Amino acid sequence: MRNHTLLNEFILLGIPQTEGLGTVLFVIFSCIYLFTLLGNSLIFITIVSSPTLHTPMYFFLGILSVFDVLFPSVTCPKMLFYLSGQSQAISYNGCAAQLFFYHFLGSTEGCLYSVMAYDRFVAICHPLRYMLIMKPGVCVRLVMVAWLVGSLQATILTCFTFQLTYCGPNHVDYFFCDIPAVLPLACTDSSLAQRVGSINVGLLASMLLLSVCVSYAHIGMAILRIRSADGRKKAFSTCSAHLAAILCAYGPVIIIYLQRTPNPLLGAVVQILNNIVSPMLNSLIYSLRNKEVKRSLKRVLQSVVLSVLR
Repeated sequence: MRNHTLLNEFILLGIPQTEGLGTVLFVIFSCIYLFTLLGNSLIFITIVSSPTLHTPMYFFLGILSVFDVLFPSVTCPKMLFYLSGQSQAISYNGCAAQLFFYHFLGSTEGCLYSVMAYDRFVAICHPLRYMLIMKPGVCVRLVMVAWLVGSLQATILTCFTFQLTYCGPNHVDYFFCDIPAVLPLACTDSSLAQRVGSINVGLLASMLLLSVCVSYAHIGMAILRIRSADGRKKAFSTCSAHLAAILCAYGPVIIIYLQRTPNPLLGAVVQILNNIVSPMLNSLIYSLRNKEVKRSLKRVLQSVVLSVLR
């Protein structure tokens, strides 16, 4: 891709309309990022170290916690670097890598939400056959398919974006390299890349969201058929955390890529929610809404405290 450009680097201008707030934003985003890393790492360690959580549902939750560590790490460290007063430059290859991994991890996580919705559908609608359907090999293959879809999506978007000629200017009016921010800098016609980006992102997000809706439509009908109030409450509690996480994940994507006249400030705020805040909320949602995770997390923290005191 380097042969198609005269630029060696881009300059990230940061979050629009936040001049003079670098120190404040650095402190806020540093705290959120550290809490995201800590919270999701604790969930992953809890799932791995607790035999009672070695089930398909918590296998997918453990994978999700890994993605919630990696996803904000694509954009947040560089943003914190220049918010601290350091260089705002990012190399051409670094910009391409940032765009690739952003869409790879985002698309794969979206696929993982659909897989988790299917897992809840099988658990509630076919409880007697659950362990037969969701065998370990099946769970691993579902995760591999999610990775494959994410890698194909990211490869297509990155190739269409960086096959264009970039000869100047090189100022990216955003806090990371994303398609809507990079394409206006191209010296050649970028309409095809814009259409491919909008269609691919919109189509994949729509298909994944539709699959989630279908799974939860069947789950909702199954819950309504449960006669006891306690049974309905228990079935709903297993799905509420997942639904909350889906709303946090898909809401920003829909706002960013489907708005007719992009608003730079609104887009930046929504992307921050998507990139930094949502991964942090996932750790809170799953730890506070799930009793088994809370009990196991409490045991892990107690063992850590005891080992430190010894």
